[in-house]
Amino acid sequence: MTLRLLASILFALAVVLAGPPATAQQAPRSVALTFDDLPFAGPDDMDGRSHGAAALRASKRIQAALRRHAAPATGFVTESKVQRLGGTGIAILRSWNRGPFELGNHGFAHADSNSLSLAEIEQEIVKGESTIRPMIEASGRRLRFFRFPYNHVGDTEEKRVGIEQLLAVHGYQPAASTIDSSDYLFDRAWERAAAQKDTTTRRRIEQAYLDYSRQQIEYYASLNARVLGYQPPQILLLHLNSLNAAVIEPLLGIFERLNYRFVSLAQAQSDPAYQRPPAFATKFGPMWGYRWARERGVKVDGSLEKEPPNWVARYAEGRP
Repeated sequence: MTLRLLASILFALAVVLAGPPATAQQAPRSVALTFDDLPFAGPDDMDGRSHGAAALRASKRIQAALRRHAAPATGFVTESKVQRLGGTGIAILRSWNRGPFELGNHGFAHADSNSLSLAEIEQEIVKGESTIRPMIEASGRRLRFFRFPYNHVGDTEEKRVGIEQLLAVHGYQPAASTIDSSDYLFDRAWERAAAQKDTTTRRRIEQAYLDYSRQQIEYYASLNARVLGYQPPQILLLHLNSLNAAVIEPLLGIFERLNYRFVSLAQAQSDPAYQRPPAFATKFGPMWGYRWARERGVKVDGSLEKEPPNWVARYAEGRP
């Protein structure tokens, strides 16, 4: 064996042992976690005592998992839900107003801005602050983000521009969202199985939700990369409900296995992609990837995004 051949073999072996070059490895990605409908997105027909107990359990379990995974999060508050829960609701909000957690405004009554005038939208914004603004400012923090229910931010051009101006006047940044897991649908099914004490179906729903969430995470990462040419920080839209409390550990694990690091909403929205909302009106509430595509004239095939399993939707609605 010549020295040249030996050197070539040793070099090739070194490359194999070292693995692919850094540029070929998956780059670290980031995601901000957000939870809507604080203090609790539980079933409307639940009695007051059960509602409060379930709200406390869900919030504590979610927060504990977030801390274990060093994951900051923003909780968006619906004021009417605070009023329903009373002191329990206030206690939950206080726990979300410290450490790595932050509160945002989700309006007073979870009203659809498509059906409101600009004056009525402003009332939703202002009345939505009733509890959280004094609480946040008393702790030396600042109320920074507003998320509209259903992600409806202007069904006409006039309303879209008016909404942007209202948020600016009241000192808000609009909260974006880039990953939709349809958790509210899975939660309805989960709550039905729980009410029927059907553990087998409940576990099946949990697994279906986790499988669908992983699928959506990858789908939206690909969509955003295609539209923008890179992957901006993702923003996951969740609700503070019992389903997410039950599966929060494996849900966070999905992101970690996909090489995501957890960041705050403010860190995510410091990316240039979020410096202003996409400038077009729509009566729907698509994730930001679709909005960016529409604004930039990039054609995307929305049919490639899969819907939640049909059996989950049927079960959630009480159909066979």
